Amino acid sequence: MSELQVVLPKRRRPLTAGLFDNRRNTVITLLCIAVVAWFLVPFLHWAVGNAVWAGSAQDCSAGDGACWAFVAAKFRFIIFGFYPPALQWRPALVILGIGILLFISTRPSFWSLKLLMLWLVVVPLAWLLMAGTLLPPAVPSSQWGGLPITILVSVIGLATAFPVALLLAFARRSSMGILRTLAVVFIECLRGVPLIVVLYVAMLIVPMALPTDALVDKLLRAQIGISLFVSAYLAEVIRAGLQSIPEGQTEAAYSLGLGYWRTAQLVVLPQALRAVIPAIVNLSIGILLNTALLAVIGILDLLNAAKTAATDPNWLGFYTETFIFVACIYFAISYGASRYSLWLERRLRADRQ
Repeated sequence: MSELQVVLPKRRRPLTAGLFDNRRNTVITLLCIAVVAWFLVPFLHWAVGNAVWAGSAQDCSAGDGACWAFVAAKFRFIIFGFYPPALQWRPALVILGIGILLFISTRPSFWSLKLLMLWLVVVPLAWLLMAGTLLPPAVPSSQWGGLPITILVSVIGLATAFPVALLLAFARRSSMGILRTLAVVFIECLRGVPLIVVLYVAMLIVPMALPTDALVDKLLRAQIGISLFVSAYLAEVIRAGLQSIPEGQTEAAYSLGLGYWRTAQLVVLPQALRAVIPAIVNLSIGILLNTALLAVIGILDLLNAAKTAATDPNWLGFYTETFIFVACIYFAISYGASRYSLWLERRLRADRQ
């Protein structure tokens, strides 16, 4: 017998809800509007009304508004750093390719082994393209910089840290004492030091421990250090998700004849990862922002490329404009990631229901 379901229309929340529905909210709302107007009006006057959109540094110095002409003149340097101008199509292609791959990866319908293999092919190709290994001339990593460095280090750091973090999370919950102890020591040692210490070790200590002819590229050493550092934090996030799964589900899977790894793959991990999506996104945004620390070992990320652009003798004194421009890029990426995590949570919750 079929059941008749009555679907009631979803009530929409009024736009003024929580703003003017009582006296206290009205006062708070008016105060907030006054504070925003007090800040926003002079800012818009500086950023739009009196801004110089084109011209030279002298034109900007003659005005009292923002100098967006500086951002236009230094746009290529802020985005690509010291990468040779004639070859900047390479980092541009890398940004475009990884952006498209990230967009595809956001859709759960594309999550498959083929997508994983595509990542395993695209990321090394992006690195080889930047280095000029496939298409000479070669460009040393000391000339890489700007947005490609920020994106490559963040994406590769998270992608390579994820499988390591999975193994660490399972090892920490393992009943094998040696395996659990090794995982705990690794995680606590990496979490017990700041990222800048890991970068200094990769920059100074590792070269002294290796033979001269076995020296690894500076950027690659930093990338390995960041991946290990992120894997320690990510392992704890995943372990929290694993602990949220009731033991009864694991026992039920065993009673159906599933082994340890099949139970983890089909029963435990999907639920555990779904439970920690906000924490993983939060960690990903943190990795993106922490790439600014690469400057301490001489690698020019997006933020430091912008800071270096403002030291041009022909365009001195325009730090505010370049920092606002870079902040907009960081905000767009971070805000997009946070909104995606909310959408993904709703999507997975709907699929489960």
